[in-house]
Amino acid sequence: MQPSAPAFDERLTAPRSWWFIAFGVGIACALMLLPLGTLPLLAGLAGGTVAAALLVSSYGSARIRVVAGALVAGDARIPLSALGEPEVLDAEEARAWRTHKADARAFMLLRGYVETAVRVEVTDPDDPTPYVYLSTRDPQGLAAALSTVPTA
Repeated sequence: MQPSAPAFDERLTAPRSWWFIAFGVGIACALMLLPLGTLPLLAGLAGGTVAAALLVSSYGSARIRVVAGALVAGDARIPLSALGEPEVLDAEEARAWRTHKADARAFMLLRGYVETAVRVEVTDPDDPTPYVYLSTRDPQGLAAALSTVPTA
């Protein structure tokens, strides 16, 4: 394996049903423009569908990677040396950590449509962030990557 190859790489894509909803938004836009004629109807269908699909795609473009001694989650880049041991959260425990157990200072990359997660304590004393919460479809794989990758 190359040193720059990610030990873990996941994209938190939106569920398939959201793409059907995006098409439904296009149909709704087309129906609003129906009284204006066929051309506006087709423009509304195309424009509404494209706009909704862009929103779904951008929301589902969040990535989690463990690469080059760092955890890259969304826009955050955290060195592995600043992280403690990862904790795999099942669906029930993940729901608790994103609701009543949540700390407002924590870094959270969560997606409601992903049931499982990983929580990692931040051990850097200069960082006010208590932990990192990451929604993931492969919590064991992410925890293993965070535990086994050298921090150099």
